[in-house]
Amino acid sequence: MSTSEFDSVRPPSPPGGRRGGRRRRGGAGGNVGADGSREMPMVPDVEFTSYYGRPVVKPAPWGEEIAAYLFLGGVAGGSGLLAAGAQFTRRPRLRRNSRLAAIAAIGLGGVALVHDLGRPERFLNMLRTIKPTSPMSVGSWILSAFSAGAGVTAAIEFDRMTGERLPLGPLRRLLPVVDGAAGMWTALFAPPLAAYTAVLLADTATPTWNAAREELPFIFVSSAALASSGLAMVTTPVAETGPARHLAVIGAAVEFAATKVMHRRMDPVVAETLHHGKAGTMLKWSEVLTVAGGVGALLSGRHRLIAVASGVTLLAASALTRFGVFEAGIHSAKDPKYTIEPQKRRLAARRAAGITDDSITTVG
Repeated sequence: MSTSEFDSVRPPSPPGGRRGGRRRRGGAGGNVGADGSREMPMVPDVEFTSYYGRPVVKPAPWGEEIAAYLFLGGVAGGSGLLAAGAQFTRRPRLRRNSRLAAIAAIGLGGVALVHDLGRPERFLNMLRTIKPTSPMSVGSWILSAFSAGAGVTAAIEFDRMTGERLPLGPLRRLLPVVDGAAGMWTALFAPPLAAYTAVLLADTATPTWNAAREELPFIFVSSAALASSGLAMVTTPVAETGPARHLAVIGAAVEFAATKVMHRRMDPVVAETLHHGKAGTMLKWSEVLTVAGGVGALLSGRHRLIAVASGVTLLAASALTRFGVFEAGIHSAKDPKYTIEPQKRRLAARRAAGITDDSITTVG
């Protein structure tokens, strides 16, 4: 038997066999304890919070400007798509107003984005390369491509509004071709613009955003439909707002359904962030206004006052959805329980299913 200077501090071996080892067969004890079932745990089970109560996940370093960009990007994307529909159905006032709304929203959204970045060159640096696996990199290119098309269509509409007085020279003969191509280009990048911000949020480790990764794109796209159609109903005579009203009804139905599915599928602990506090208040009001705005869009018909009221309601609902989801995610990252408790639930579920031999679970 070997000896060591640490023998004096070792705990005494249990009688009847090696410490932590097997008992010999036979006798009253039989083979009890052969699997270690009578061993006392070395470390007691404890409630884990976090290291000195600090957040487990670092909150995203984004301010309210990013929440505003989420909303304005949705307005721009929906308006670009609505303008293309108006172009094909020969609704000139709806086309003009939607195109101007798209360039105004994307311009204000760009200002909010650059303000959060701190310096304009930081956005330009993101365009030096393209990384398909990065939602931020792909989103920067989507934003730039959409802005280029929206800028051309807005310039064409401005030229029409001024009685074709812009000094375009020989280029004026190409306007019909450029008009249609730029409108299609803008419509091509409109849905990705409305959806990529949802992918950007869900790709982070922020508990609420990551838990809603499957439903969040549907919610953001339908929210964009609400905002753009609502703005069109406010700015356009009712004689041409038929497509906007139809888009509003579809958007309200999809957002309401996707939100209910998201709440049901999320871990109940993480879902608390969507029901309580500032975020909960905004999302509750968003749900009420979504239903009210959708019903108003159905009933507006040729009633200008109802159309305007419904449009304002839909705009408010979309804004509250974006700001509410943003606020819920930031709050979930600051509280360790929204990271730890869902992890414990998933671990317990895997063990209950008999999965004990992978890198996540260990044999008890």
